[in-house]
Amino acid sequence: MLTHVDEKGVKMVDISDKEDKNRVCIARGFIKLKPSTVEAISKGEVIKGDVLTTAQVAAIMAVKNTPSIIPLCHPIPITGVDVKFKTKKDGIEVEVKVRTTYKTGVEMEALTGVSVALLTIWDMVKSIEKDKNGQYPDTEIDSIKVVSKKKE
Repeated sequence: MLTHVDEKGVKMVDISDKEDKNRVCIARGFIKLKPSTVEAISKGEVIKGDVLTTAQVAAIMAVKNTPSIIPLCHPIPITGVDVKFKTKKDGIEVEVKVRTTYKTGVEMEALTGVSVALLTIWDMVKSIEKDKNGQYPDTEIDSIKVVSKKKE
């Protein structure tokens, strides 16, 4: 655990006096792809395998490992993760819902899950997204945001 170094240093926020509460966060993001890539994903024709199942597992792993990636993020008990995909003509929307019963929220976990799912999709399809110069003119990740956050 990081401790306060000096007035300009870093510290982990002390949450010991907070009560455990049920907390839920939903985050979303989008990866823009060529329509032919979306079709290949839908038909299961991507060389690396099942893109959405792989991205789903990657998102769950990312949620569970968020404190290892973001330095001052508290390790929290994750009680549930749901990953959903919405295929559109020009890409795929990813939604990650994370639940916990703890002293602090799960926004960073939900955002990390979405980000890693989107990056995994990109990695799985990069060979068919590249142009003849090895660039990605049609591929773009955007709109990563928290869409809902609740505590009970």
